[in-house]
Amino acid sequence: MKIWSTEHVFSYPWETVIKAAMRKYPNPMNPNVVGVDVLDRSLDAEGRLHSHRLLSTEWGLPGIVRAILGTNHTQTYVKEHSIVDPEEKKMELCSTNSLLVFLKVHNVAVIMFFPSISHSTVLTQEAIITVKGVSLSSYLEGMMARRMSANARKGWDAIEWIIQNSERENVPLCDIY
Repeated sequence: MKIWSTEHVFSYPWETVIKAAMRKYPNPMNPNVVGVDVLDRSLDAEGRLHSHRLLSTEWGLPGIVRAILGTNHTQTYVKEHSIVDPEEKKMELCSTNSLLVFLKVHNVAVIMFFPSISHSTVLTQEAIITVKGVSLSSYLEGMMARRMSANARKGWDAIEWIIQNSERENVPLCDIY
């Protein structure tokens, strides 16, 4: 098991970042996400938005990893559940994906208003990476953690890209409700 974490500060108000995060896919920075389906979306009694989505991904794994895993299968599905709380200015997102039966990644991200810096929003992420039942599992977990770091940067860039494109085109980001 490998634990990975990171943090990023966006220089935009919370509402802007949340709206962009909800529209994150597809984007040119991370073409691995090939589909997003909203399975369920509802408001609870406290006015929080609950969303369940299924993301379809296609990962091009290096040849050595495919050889270790004994598969060319690189399509995965990510189950994602998010809660957006406009009162607290907080979004919690939990996702789980697995590649066949031996690789599992559980990811938790929180996007919150950052009160000490005006118009800033902080994103914290943590993931637990587990590889079981194959040789070199520790090596694969470390490689996945490095890949997650690179993909996190692409995710931040995607959110910035969505915000900048909506501002450049003078098109407001859609309301999430």
